[in-house]
Amino acid sequence: MVDVADISTGIHTTFSAAAPNVTAQLFGSGLIGLREGLEAGIIVMVLIAFLVKSDRRDALKWVWLGVGAAVLMTVAVFLTIQYGTYTVTGLAAEAIAGIASLVAVAIVTSMVLWMRKASATMSGELRAGMSKALETGAFAVFALAFLAVGREGVETALFMVGFAEAETSWPLLGLLIGVLAAAAIAWGMYAGAVRINLAKFFKYTGVFLILVAAGVLSYGIGAMQTVGWLPGLGSKAFDISGAFDWSAWYGAVIQGVFNVTPTPTVLQLVCWLAYIVVVLALFLRPTSAPKPAPATDASADAPKDSEQSTLSERSNK
Repeated sequence: MVDVADISTGIHTTFSAAAPNVTAQLFGSGLIGLREGLEAGIIVMVLIAFLVKSDRRDALKWVWLGVGAAVLMTVAVFLTIQYGTYTVTGLAAEAIAGIASLVAVAIVTSMVLWMRKASATMSGELRAGMSKALETGAFAVFALAFLAVGREGVETALFMVGFAEAETSWPLLGLLIGVLAAAAIAWGMYAGAVRINLAKFFKYTGVFLILVAAGVLSYGIGAMQTVGWLPGLGSKAFDISGAFDWSAWYGAVIQGVFNVTPTPTVLQLVCWLAYIVVVLALFLRPTSAPKPAPATDASADAPKDSEQSTLSERSNK
């Protein structure tokens, strides 16, 4: 009969050894913060530009209050994921990590695919929403900014579930660095000082996030197998632990950022491959260009250099 205590000890040793090093934590969380932060920055930029062009600077404070509240919510969700599991140990902790990982993959995948489709019309929808919010009142402006930015924030926090085993503050630091860099880029775009190809940026970083999500899925499957909720824990697909030095910086980055294990189970490998093939195919498939909307007064309220400040017309090319 298997001793549960021995299993728990083995689990802790295995995952502690595979915990990402500082480089992996900073790089992975920083890139996630940069990508998701730039999405949120563009949203804020569109809202601010609309208010400035509409001569409604008095409503800017409600936008910033909404953005601040969304940031606080994001930090709270991240800290809950990062430190909440420390109150439980052993198999219970693995069960929680497995469930959280699978939920995170489901939500993040839907958001990434939704963003791919909705980005072409997001700018116009935001301006229309702000126009209605101004008619409703200050709370509506606050709620619009909070929900628009908070959606990106929750997605960011869920992506960070892969760093929950780190037991340090490095992932949070990397996330903050990425978000601050994204804020600086977004402001530079608004001021006309920075030009980037948003279509390529979001395409490449979208592929990166899908690979991260695939690793989180594999991690979640492994955790569910460990607690006995899924079969096949002893069926290893292969063992490449001796292929190269996994303790070196590059091995730590591969394991820490993408949750890759040198000894995956057959079920982990199958789910990882299936997720990448299906989701990448959906994300990279060509889409028809949206029909141009008729010119309106609201369309004139786009930020400076609309090519760089919105995702419309370029994000799906």
